[in-house]
Amino acid sequence: TMMNIIGCLDRPTSGSYFFEGRDVARLAEPELADIRSNRIGFVFQSFNLIPRMSALTNVELPLAYAGIKPAIRRARARAALATVGLADREDHEPNQLSGGQQQRVAVARALASRPEIIFADEPTGNLDSRAGAEVLTFMRRAVNEMGQTIVMVTHDPIAAAYADRIVFLADGRIVD
Repeated sequence: TMMNIIGCLDRPTSGSYFFEGRDVARLAEPELADIRSNRIGFVFQSFNLIPRMSALTNVELPLAYAGIKPAIRRARARAALATVGLADREDHEPNQLSGGQQQRVAVARALASRPEIIFADEPTGNLDSRAGAEVLTFMRRAVNEMGQTIVMVTHDPIAAAYADRIVFLADGRIVD
């Protein structure tokens, strides 16, 4: 719930949430869509890749929705796939990729729009430990080299160890 609200996917039913000084509950859907397209990236546990599209097209898709011109979005998508070590897999569809590779495509998709914030919901939950470490390493590089902020929800203490700051929640409240 917290991730959906701070990611502008849902509106709070009580209380207030301000994104860059604007009350999210008062924003119209087009304004929320603009924030999601241009300011926020998402990495989901279940990858959310479109099955019949290549890795490159999956990475390009949010850029198309954001109105980025085709040549620029293709270049950004290729650069993002290279960043996660999948330049040689750009023509592969999700069913031709391992789970770790699919999640790396999802990370590339989040990186390609160059958002200030990436929300990652259990990004290693469906991966073995090696693939999970690779994904977390790419996300850590996004923070260190590109200055992006990543907010990650995880139950995995190994994944949490990649973070600069850890906040523990219990029953919707910060406990530590």
